[in-house]
Amino acid sequence: MLRLSWLIGGAQGTGVDTAANLFGAAVARAGYYIFGSREYFSNIKGRHSYFTVIVSDLPQHSIDTTVDILATFDAETVFQHFDDVTGYMIYDKAQGNIGVDKIRSIEGSIAKSQAKILEDNGYGITVADVVKYLSGKGVKTIPIDYGTIMGNIINELKMNPFVAERARNMICVGASLALMGFDEEHIEAAIKQIFAKKPEFLKLNTLAVEAGIKSAQNAYSIKELKVTKSRVQLDGNTLSALGKIYGGLRFQSYYPITPASDESTYIEANQLLQTKNNEKQGVVVIQTEDELAAINAAVGATLTGSRAATATSGPGFSLMNEGISWAGMNEAPVLITYYMRGAPATGLPTRSGQSDLKLALNAGHGEFARIVIASGDHTEIFSDAALALNLAEIAQTPAIHIIEKTLANAYSIIDQDSLQKSIRIERGKIVYPEAPEHYKRFAKSEDGISPRAFLGHAQMYYTGDEHDEYGHISEDSSNRTWIYEKRIKKLEQVDKYLKDDQKANIVGDAETVLLTWGSPKGAIIDAIEELKKDNIQIEMVQVRVFSPYPKELVINSLKGKKRIIAVENNFNAQGAEVLTEQTGIMPTNYILKWNGRPMTRDEIVNSVKSILKDNTKRVILNGGK
Repeated sequence: MLRLSWLIGGAQGTGVDTAANLFGAAVARAGYYIFGSREYFSNIKGRHSYFTVIVSDLPQHSIDTTVDILATFDAETVFQHFDDVTGYMIYDKAQGNIGVDKIRSIEGSIAKSQAKILEDNGYGITVADVVKYLSGKGVKTIPIDYGTIMGNIINELKMNPFVAERARNMICVGASLALMGFDEEHIEAAIKQIFAKKPEFLKLNTLAVEAGIKSAQNAYSIKELKVTKSRVQLDGNTLSALGKIYGGLRFQSYYPITPASDESTYIEANQLLQTKNNEKQGVVVIQTEDELAAINAAVGATLTGSRAATATSGPGFSLMNEGISWAGMNEAPVLITYYMRGAPATGLPTRSGQSDLKLALNAGHGEFARIVIASGDHTEIFSDAALALNLAEIAQTPAIHIIEKTLANAYSIIDQDSLQKSIRIERGKIVYPEAPEHYKRFAKSEDGISPRAFLGHAQMYYTGDEHDEYGHISEDSSNRTWIYEKRIKKLEQVDKYLKDDQKANIVGDAETVLLTWGSPKGAIIDAIEELKKDNIQIEMVQVRVFSPYPKELVINSLKGKKRIIAVENNFNAQGAEVLTEQTGIMPTNYILKWNGRPMTRDEIVNSVKSILKDNTKRVILNGGK
């Protein structure tokens, strides 16, 4: 199996994302799978951002800590990542005399630690010293005269230098593809697709790529593969949006927040849908004044019969808690897509984390049924988005769909048929009462779920206070007892509705189990294959639904295991804490990371080996810049 790690970096606003996406599209056209992870600072322009892309002949689900090809066009990227590269580094030879101490945008602690690596090995702290250091380690460096190349392109096109300089990144993309041995037609086709309506930029980027290709020689000789089935290149935000649309979404509200906003803007850009009968339907998308308005608007839409959702991140979700509680009291089937990021407070707004699981499980004051689903990869995001809409309406209660920033801002090549799962829209107990004046919106029922009529079809009452079957305010103790139980009892029906593979994902059968949830799944899946080479057998148990918790399924999957290793992106191993609360089972070991960066394949491999060798109880990871 081929697995090659490529990284491009640069200042935000210099086209790093565009370059990475075009690189990925070119690789995909050559028949390969990719998994790309995007990291960026929480400012608009200027600070360092980078994109890591894994290239493989098989589907991949995570990145590595090490980099085979480091593609740079500024000095800061050289200093940020030189200690990660193992194969080739592309750099601007005109920047050789630039020292790390002269780069104002780099964080002081990072500048000091990177300078120390060089100084401890007897070198200075310039780009030229980095080149010497890497050469001594066997890394090959490729100097490119970016200034001369861009000057020639600018003269040829008679273009504004300020605008043209943004194509500098495409020079190192071209050089990277040349190193890998891919035909230039693939990148040129990708550029045409993006810039077809902008001939000036089409020519600019094509010339930059061609110059880059001439600057490097074929080193990897990767042969092109024949693609036998349709594939798509999508990120997590887009997959959630598509899953919601596929699942019948008709109303989405939001207030802008990273990294959730991309989902809503995608839905808005594609909100008009064409049905099989040539009828036009759509999704109403509203950008509200704040998150309080967003949750309340979505809840209101559900009362009218619309399949409604909102999307937000940590601070916004905190503001939504009162609205979620009101929805729980009034049995409103609203979906909240919760993009989890670094916390607390504003925290790391453009980095990832898993520290809000218990907040999601206890969202909104009081006890009521909350459905909580956590996706572990891109295909799960798509199916879970549609599933969550079903569950919310079947149980008539809020559903929370957790997607971490790691997956939201990562993209991958996916076989299209893996997304074409048969997800039937199920709306639960919808009625159109014959005697609307006698309709009981909260009528007693054996399963805790009442027949639901929409506003305008019956006389009904909604209030934040406790109420009776009709919705009239009531503080009667006996009424309180049965209706309180009714609201919680709904989770039993959700548990019966869900299939085992929707509740938890179990891979392998071994004495050592990696217990996880969410994005670490990808690194674990890739690590399992790597560990097999050393005859180390690992089983993965990934919990996909936390409420209702799949107690029996998880207990049976962990029964008789020698080691249970909790793998999570938080300090307390919150998923494992929920396991203990629900089953009494405690992990034997932990692999934890909370620095805002995703877990990588090699981190999991090394951690598992450490635990098996020394029985290390708590492995703390800190990889990533």
